[in-house]
Amino acid sequence: MSISRVLIANRGEIAVRVIRACQELGIETVLAVSQADRDSLPARLADRVVCIGPAQSSQSYLNCQAILAAALGTRSDAIHPGYGFLAESPELVEACVAAGLTFVGPSPDHMRKMGNKIQARALARRAGVPTLQGSERIESARQAAEVAAQIGFPIIIKAAAGGGGRGMKLVTDAKDLEQALISTAAEARAGFGDPTLYLERFIANARHIEVQVLGDRFGNVIHLGERDCSLQRRHQKIVEEAPAPGVPDHLRVPIQSAAVTLAREISYQNAGTVEFLFDEDSKQFYFLEMNTRIQVEHPVTEVLTGVDLVQQQFRIAAGERIGISQAEIMLRGHVIECRVTAEIPERDFRPNAGRITRWQPPVGPNIRLDTHCYDGYSIPIFYDSLLAKLIVYGFDRSEAVRRTQRALQRFSISGIETTLAFLRHLMNWPDFIDGKVTTRLVEDSLPFFQDSSASEATLTVNAGCILSGR
Repeated sequence: MSISRVLIANRGEIAVRVIRACQELGIETVLAVSQADRDSLPARLADRVVCIGPAQSSQSYLNCQAILAAALGTRSDAIHPGYGFLAESPELVEACVAAGLTFVGPSPDHMRKMGNKIQARALARRAGVPTLQGSERIESARQAAEVAAQIGFPIIIKAAAGGGGRGMKLVTDAKDLEQALISTAAEARAGFGDPTLYLERFIANARHIEVQVLGDRFGNVIHLGERDCSLQRRHQKIVEEAPAPGVPDHLRVPIQSAAVTLAREISYQNAGTVEFLFDEDSKQFYFLEMNTRIQVEHPVTEVLTGVDLVQQQFRIAAGERIGISQAEIMLRGHVIECRVTAEIPERDFRPNAGRITRWQPPVGPNIRLDTHCYDGYSIPIFYDSLLAKLIVYGFDRSEAVRRTQRALQRFSISGIETTLAFLRHLMNWPDFIDGKVTTRLVEDSLPFFQDSSASEATLTVNAGCILSGR
């Protein structure tokens, strides 16, 4: 392989994941860290560590020049961006190319084509991939009102440069449209530097289905099955599983083929994910967006197929062919991933930081845990609240659900508040057990969790009063 030393421009569990892949490939690792991450687990595992700036991500993990300088200063051959931060920055890729470095990911052209959601929709239509009824760029409130009247409410306003669940607003009534446009444009300008908006028809009873793809410079494109990512809160994924339950078998192959068709349309290279909405009522699927990076939930596909996606990223970036054909991709069993975060579900999922005083994850032959946490780890206040991804395999979905339920019961974290209790609630929710998974399930079940938590708190207080004699 032409890559012998890589700078990892990320933190947390994805940095650990990339280090593990590099160890398998015999690639030396240099980890770029902020001052807040000098003593992190990935910093302990990397061959070398270089500090690129203060704790604030704007001055470290989002500082393109600092990352480039760190790569050149350590004589690295390549940069792996992980996900988030600068993972989908065309400017970082161009800077790498200009400096003679290999970027472990797609080209800047692919990022720009898929990063602009309006352009991505147009490319999907050109490739014959179904898209939702919607608009081009919205230039005025009057134009938006005309389009919305044609589509019919409810509609969703989206930022053309949006991503990660940000830059979207649901509108159910025409009287709220103008103000929603103003607030969404402001959010888009602040978050992405681009206030461009468009409209799409909103599907209330929907599943969020995504297909993992790999492409190389020789024109080979394959898929590795689909994942269901419907369990979301405010467009942020909480639980993922594969294969997607509830999708009719006669539509599974067309969804997978549509993802490959779109990737071929743009001659895509490296790992990517094509996302779709599946309308439970009409049983139709529609293109949503394409993420030009490794996904948070990629372990689901790795466990299902046995293919190491991060290693594939490196091989493709080094100019190699995809080392496996479509016919060789075998989807075996069922896999569920739960994202454990440092958040308080009872308080509107408010993030919280602190020191982990006890870290006792479940272990077993059908359990994988991707994490950067350990006993005594102090969670910084500056970054994402993700602590771990619990990935559980089963022979079929029923077995995977039961094993996940048991694994969550055996997962213990002290010192901070986490979403473990809420995940246990979700895994035991009747609709989830029955595979009736839609994007509304989390919001529908949340009040029941909050009520039960309040009841438990009351019982605890009352028990304390009885014991104290009050």
